[in-house]
Amino acid sequence: MAISLRLSRGGAKKRPYYRIVAADSRAPRDGKYLEQIGTYNPLLAKDDDNRVNLNEDRARYWLGVGAQPSDRVLRFLDAAGILERTARNNPQKAEPGEKAKERAEEKAEKAQEAEEAAKAAEEEAKAAAEAPAEETPAEEAAAEEAPAEEAPAEEAAAEEAPAEDAGEEKAEG
Repeated sequence: MAISLRLSRGGAKKRPYYRIVAADSRAPRDGKYLEQIGTYNPLLAKDDDNRVNLNEDRARYWLGVGAQPSDRVLRFLDAAGILERTARNNPQKAEPGEKAKERAEEKAEKAQEAEEAAKAAEEEAKAAAEAPAEETPAEEAAAEEAPAEEAPAEEAAAEEAPAEDAGEEKAEG
């Protein structure tokens, strides 16, 4: 029979409370266990003494007969100085996935294209700022012609309005 030191959950919904138990590894998580060797209350503050209660003598006994602790129980045993936990290293843990890398590359390409477009716009603005002496007379001539074209249309509208008023006066009289 393979024995494991693990947590057995108790407590209400969203109010967990765990027993640290020695149980058959094939038994259900919250099922039958051989012995309770401690408790763990994650709702208490991390520096609270009652957060983890552990019977060190019984833990040493079960480890002596071959019990295998779960990861969380191994952390508790390491903190109590019963069993040393080796540090794990996963260098790929924080590395983004393939799709995230693709999105980052696309974003970098778009940013680079935007920078190039901004530089091109600045160069065009500089070129336009250097050459306005030649273009200014043409722009002024175009500006002078536009109001002259609008003025005759306004005069024609003014001439039509009195004619309509005269027609209304005749109809009334």
